[in-house]
Amino acid sequence: MKEKLLLIPGPSPVHPRIINRLSLPTVSHVGPEMVAELKGAVENLKKIVDCANGEAFIIAGAGTLAMEMAVLNTVARGEKALIISHGYFGERMAEIFRAFDLEAEILASPWGQGIYPEDLEKKLKLTSYAAVIATHVDTATGTCAPIDQYAALLRNREELFIVDGVCATGGMEEFMDSWGIDVILTAAQKCFGAPPGLSILVLSPRAMEKRKAMKSIPAYYSDLLRWLPIMKDPSKYFSTPCVNEIRAFYEATQIVLEEGLEKRFERHRLIARAIRAALREMGFSFFTHEAFLAPTLSVVRYQEGMNDKRFRESLYEKGIVVAGGLGPTAGLVFRMGHMGNLSQEQVIFALEAIEKTMISMNFPLKAGAAVEAAKLYLEGKKPS
Repeated sequence: MKEKLLLIPGPSPVHPRIINRLSLPTVSHVGPEMVAELKGAVENLKKIVDCANGEAFIIAGAGTLAMEMAVLNTVARGEKALIISHGYFGERMAEIFRAFDLEAEILASPWGQGIYPEDLEKKLKLTSYAAVIATHVDTATGTCAPIDQYAALLRNREELFIVDGVCATGGMEEFMDSWGIDVILTAAQKCFGAPPGLSILVLSPRAMEKRKAMKSIPAYYSDLLRWLPIMKDPSKYFSTPCVNEIRAFYEATQIVLEEGLEKRFERHRLIARAIRAALREMGFSFFTHEAFLAPTLSVVRYQEGMNDKRFRESLYEKGIVVAGGLGPTAGLVFRMGHMGNLSQEQVIFALEAIEKTMISMNFPLKAGAAVEAAKLYLEGKKPS
């Protein structure tokens, strides 16, 4: 089958170096190769999120499992959390609380909008919580939350600050120590550009103290205290890890650090600006409010007369995969990921395919104009 370029909100394109690590023969889950690479991945992860003295966990599962683990290991029955919801995954976090009979209050924005820091400040003046939880980038609505400003409001308070970084970690700034974040939960397949299959968490010393103070939690596999000895010494056994995926993730973290965090974050911002300039040139607009646009994906409104199924199928035939809308946006938008190890050449290829699709659907476009709009950013001819 001809390879397709994945421009969905994850998984993102996987670099050949990472594919190579994934394809190596499986080694012992307690052998020297696995020990070295899991340790390396843990240390690299802590560097990427600026957490010098906390604990990192890399466990077989998905982002949803990481959400569940973050909650169960920090919020006890009888306590109340505040969930800042910007859409689909804030709502999912609330579902997790209900599933375990835990109490949460929801501070929600309309889809495509966001919660401003002053909204959170007003809420915090009224009451206190065991934890405040926010999705950094909601992959359904495209909303990018001002996590650093939320963190500043919580800096000298008792609440733990938990960030869902599934569509942000490794592609955007998330500085645990300097900002004051207590938990980052994430996954391998988005900004890290590794294959799916890993639940990833980093906990600050304060968050680890909270878990240790909880006598028990309603979990076994999801209990981070059972995993802590393995993260410190991977030659020990608790449950068989997904060896190949962890080795691939280690390679992904190496690529992140080799590129350099500042350069990587700026590359994500640059590509986002380039793609949006091209899409605007083609007549598209965006579902997400301008103040909350994310550097990792765009939620793009269809123009009048466009058919979602036909548009995405035509793109697929040209080698590009984008995602449809979720929930109330289904059929009204397409979601285009631009994260991970995406290259400028891949961006141009994708924009050319979108332009050809639009022309085939009888939209009057000037051939090449959209790509030229993107190149102004990609080639540094337009100030960032």
